[in-house]
Amino acid sequence: MIDFDRLGTVLTVWAHPDDETYLVGGLTAALRDSGNRVVCVTATRGEAADPDATPGERAALARRRTAELEDALAVLGVAEHHWLDHADGHCAEDDPVGAAEKLRCLVDEVRPDTVITFGPDGFTGHPDHRAVSRWVDLALRGDAGPRLLHAVMVEPAVDPELDSDFGVFELGRPRICSVDELAVHLPLSGHLLDRKVAALLLQESQTAGLVSAVGIERFRAWVATEYLAEPRQTG
Repeated sequence: MIDFDRLGTVLTVWAHPDDETYLVGGLTAALRDSGNRVVCVTATRGEAADPDATPGERAALARRRTAELEDALAVLGVAEHHWLDHADGHCAEDDPVGAAEKLRCLVDEVRPDTVITFGPDGFTGHPDHRAVSRWVDLALRGDAGPRLLHAVMVEPAVDPELDSDFGVFELGRPRICSVDELAVHLPLSGHLLDRKVAALLLQESQTAGLVSAVGIERFRAWVATEYLAEPRQTG
């Protein structure tokens, strides 16, 4: 059971279009259905998805992914979205203090009860994901207000062959939690799963190839559970 009152106003912070839907699309839709405010932040427009693309092709992909994300967020019920407009693939090279200051301004504006993002592992190990996690940590440093939650996994993973077949975790793996470590454990079915999958399918530039390769039912099963945990305690 999700404690919507405790989650309150939620700010989610991601690196690329589609991160927000893959990792918390079902939770986002459920929060909006319950009347919670959800504000989504995306660091880049995902223009570097094809490393061999020309500058013109990258610009066209950025426009396409911008429109795809807007359509996906509409399906999930999210009306508040902010772009940070960092260069895709270069977040780890950007000034973390300046990036964190942008996020700090948004935190001050939104006043969230909960902030959701990647853990320091970046979930897939992607350098942009890991950079965004660092920016959020810096933005919230010394702030006793928002509760911070990270996207995590549990074992056994659903459909591990997808990793070996498509290299999902070739750059790194997410934090693996036990069930009792989870702050949110959300199995999706019915209309919530339908909405999440519909939002992902609208991001066709990123999902069409995978769905074509594995089939829609396997794809649905792969995205049908969401897990969040508080940051690992250190010291």
